[in-house]
Amino acid sequence: MPPTYLFVCCLFVVLVVGVAKTVLSGGHPQPVTAPPRLPDARTPISLRLILRSFGSGCTALTGVEAVSNGIQAFREPVVPLARRTLTFVVAILVLLLLGVGYLAPAYHIGATEPGKPGYESVLSQLTGAVFGRGIFYYLTITCVLLVLGLSANTSFADFPRVCRAVARDGYLPYSFAIRGRRLVYSEGIYVLTAFAALLLICFNGVTDRLIPLFAVGSFTAFTLSQAGMVAHWLKRKKSTISAVINCVGSGATLLTFLIVLVTKFSEGAWLVVIVAPLLWGLMIFVKRHYKRIEEVTEVSGPSKLNLPKPAIAVLPIEHWDSVSQKALQLAYAFSNEIHLIHIQDEIEEGDFEKKWKQRIARPISELGLKSPELVILRSPYRKVINPILDYVERISNEIRDGLIVVFVPELIESHWYYSFLHNQRATILKALLLRKGNERVVIVNVPWRLEPRARHSR
Repeated sequence: MPPTYLFVCCLFVVLVVGVAKTVLSGGHPQPVTAPPRLPDARTPISLRLILRSFGSGCTALTGVEAVSNGIQAFREPVVPLARRTLTFVVAILVLLLLGVGYLAPAYHIGATEPGKPGYESVLSQLTGAVFGRGIFYYLTITCVLLVLGLSANTSFADFPRVCRAVARDGYLPYSFAIRGRRLVYSEGIYVLTAFAALLLICFNGVTDRLIPLFAVGSFTAFTLSQAGMVAHWLKRKKSTISAVINCVGSGATLLTFLIVLVTKFSEGAWLVVIVAPLLWGLMIFVKRHYKRIEEVTEVSGPSKLNLPKPAIAVLPIEHWDSVSQKALQLAYAFSNEIHLIHIQDEIEEGDFEKKWKQRIARPISELGLKSPELVILRSPYRKVINPILDYVERISNEIRDGLIVVFVPELIESHWYYSFLHNQRATILKALLLRKGNERVVIVNVPWRLEPRARHSR
C-alpha cells in the first residue's frame, strides 16, 4: 500500500504542478530539465497510424481486471466495496492519462526507442521537465520502479488460480491444482517464473516489446469473459439489459483485439498467434490422456477381488553382502519360489557359485527353507541391466498367472553427495522395469540405509 499511494500522489503532484506551469506560461512552459529532442515527424497520418495509436492506448486500460480477480480479498459488503474500488482505479487511470496526454506536447515530450542509447521513459521525461533532477525526481522514479515490481504480483497471484481451475477440468496436469507448503499453487508460480524469464531473455529485457503480447492476451480474456457473461444472462432468461451491455463490451474488446493483433503483429503479437494454438492443442492432448486413463482404470459395479496366486520373487544380486541378505530375507516373506539372478562377466570364473554353496545355500537348507533357484546370466559385453530385463520378460511370458515381484537392493547414503560415488544401476533398473514391464511385474525397494558415524566428544 505505501508504495502505491506514494506513486499516485507523486504523479498527481507532477501533473498538478505541470498543468499550473503550462497555464501560467500561456501553454509554453519552460522545462527545468530539457527532454531529449524529438526527431522530425516523417510518417504521414494514416489509418494504420491511427489504429496503431489506438492499440497502444488501449493497452493502458488493462489492469483494471485485477479488482475482479481479487474480489475474494474484500471485506463485507464485498460487492459495494469492489465497485467503489474499481471506480477509484478507473478515475485515477483516466486522470493520469489525461494529464500526461496534456503535458507531453506542452513540454515537447515523446517516446524514445526502447533498448537504444538515450532511452528514457515518458514519466521520467515529464518529472524531470516539471521538477528537474532533484530529490523529488528520484523519489518519483523509485515509486514507479516499486509499483512496476509490485504489479507482477497480479500475474503471480492470478495465473496459478487460472491454472488450478483449468487443471480441475482436466485440461492441465492435476499437479497445478495442488497447494504447496506456503498454501499457494506452487507449480503455476514455477511455470510462470520460467516463462517470464524466457521471454525476458528472448526480448533482451526490453519490456516494451512484451506489451503487444500482454495486450493481445488481455483483450482475448476480456472478450471471452464477457461473451461468457452474455451466455450466463441468456440462460437465466433475465437481465436483458445486462446481456446487452456485456454483448456490446464483448464486441468492443473483440474489435480492439483484432486491431492490436494486426497493428502490433510485427512487433511481437505474432508470437501469440503461434503459441495460442499450441497451448490449445496441448490442453486437448492432456484432457484426452486423462480421459483415456479414466476409461482404462474405471471399475464398474462392486469390487471383484480374486484370491491371491503364488508370486515369483526375482532378486538380482551383484555380490553377497548385508544388503543382499536383507533383500533375500524379505523375498522369503513374499514367496518360497525365488529366482536369484547373478550377472557373470568374462573375468569372473565361478567365484559367486562357490560363495553361494558355502555361505547362502547351506544356511538356507539348515533352516528348512526351499533353496532359491540360482540363475547365472553370462554377459560377455559386461551388460547388467538388459540381461535382467530379458529374464523378467521371459518368465513373465512363460508364467501367465501370479505376480512377478522384483526385489531391488539399494544402498542409501547418509548424505546426497555420496551417491555420486556409486553406480545408479538400481535406479535405472527400476525405471526400465516400470517402462517395459506389465501389470504383473511388481517392484519392491529394499533399502539399506547407511547412518552417519557418531561423533565422539573429546
